[in-house]
Amino acid sequence: MDRPLVITEDPALLDDLLRVAAAAGAELDVAHAPAHARPYWTRAPLVVVGGDAADALAATRPPPRHRVVLVTHGPENPDTWRKCVAVGAQAVLELPSAERRLVDEFADAVEPAARAGLVVCVVGGRGGAGASVLAASLALVASRGGLRTLLVDADPLGGGLDLLLGQEETEGARWSDLVAREGRVSFTALRAALPSVSELTFLSFHRGEAGAIPAEAMRSVLDAGQRGFDLVVVDLPRRPDPAAAEALGRAATTLLVVTADVRGVLAAAQTLTVLREHTGEIRAAVRTGILDDEVVATSLGVPCAGSLPDQPRLTAVLNRGTVPRLGGRSPLGRFCEAFLRSAVASGPFPPEATG
Repeated sequence: MDRPLVITEDPALLDDLLRVAAAAGAELDVAHAPAHARPYWTRAPLVVVGGDAADALAATRPPPRHRVVLVTHGPENPDTWRKCVAVGAQAVLELPSAERRLVDEFADAVEPAARAGLVVCVVGGRGGAGASVLAASLALVASRGGLRTLLVDADPLGGGLDLLLGQEETEGARWSDLVAREGRVSFTALRAALPSVSELTFLSFHRGEAGAIPAEAMRSVLDAGQRGFDLVVVDLPRRPDPAAAEALGRAATTLLVVTADVRGVLAAAQTLTVLREHTGEIRAAVRTGILDDEVVATSLGVPCAGSLPDQPRLTAVLNRGTVPRLGGRSPLGRFCEAFLRSAVASGPFPPEATG
């Protein structure tokens, strides 16, 4: 793939541009003179012209093109805008104040076309309802069916989805490595940094004290996830914090896992009241119990996404740290496949992607 082109003879400016490009996960082609830039001018997805090289570049009369920016260290002045027009640039970026904008420009230039990934949130109607198991299962079934999937653990007190997947020792970034992130994150860099299992990429917490996720960090991760993945599954705490609210605001569907008993429905109704403040479509995933599925859904006033019969062997499998097979013969696997087909029908994915 062609790389962004930088044209400058200023060592200090070049150092800054290389640092900003690295933050975006971009590698650069560098021309120290306009003549050296000629072979790359039309091919590069982005051209960054240093203010020091603008006049010399303009003298070569380069052909017009899109995505040219002029970058300077000094404050804007009439001469800066003259140079901008002379080289056909569409913007002037002054460092360091415009670093975040420049990160975005580099990231846009090197990333493939966005996938507009679908966000699905999963919340337990009460503690122990099995929301984390459902979130992990949905993500596993989706990834095995051909969807590029990101599983996000957003519950600091949930015990860790990496443990649920039997991957607590797998190397890769956790939330503590990302909580300081603000602004754009390259999805290619994010995917490379995070651990994965069975073609599924996941983000969880380190063992030990787990602090709250800043909303800005969640926003950066979800932005990258939606650009680079087909599906983003987020396991949320029952009481939304600012990070959970960020995820709920993006969710195409939120699954509320409800146990089919009186206490389970009453607890889910309390949770539902809070969820409705942050998200639109909410559907009940009903754990089989003494109440009929439709009675549960009608009592809550939400559509029923399906039934989740108990699987006695599932707990033993998870306690061994083994990823469940989730084939079409298992009730959980069938639920996940049916839900994904439903989500695909109203989303941006081809129906055959779920297999």
